Amino acid sequence: MHKRELSLIIQLAITDNELAEKEEKLIFNLGTLHGIPDDEIRDLIKNPVPIGPVNALSDDEKFQYLYMVIQMMKIDGQIFKSEIEYCKSLAEKLGFKKTVVAELSSRIYSDPSITSDREELKRSAIKFLK
Repeated sequence: MHKRELSLIIQLAITDNELAEKEEKLIFNLGTLHGIPDDEIRDLIKNPVPIGPVNALSDDEKFQYLYMVIQMMKIDGQIFKSEIEYCKSLAEKLGFKKTVVAELSSRIYSDPSITSDREELKRSAIKFLK
């Protein structure tokens, strides 16, 4: 994960002009998971790397961001309703129907070493684009 990718997730989280505590925790967990130091994550929250409009992202990029967030939701082995709602909200902001989260989460593993057929998952997810 690069700072640009984490910045997109930050920007999507703050589209309502605030960063909820749970969103911030997820962002830090995701950044830490990918080796980004806490001080750099704090800097990105204050000054996200410009990414342009979400609708300018390719379908592949949209899928990648959604995949990462769903994996992040599952990383601690506990899935909370608030995390599911956050993933659904993020999916919608990326242009997917909310139901894509259920479709993907059943086939995305919390352990990054266990991989799914990403191309198959992507084809499945693309069907949920609005």
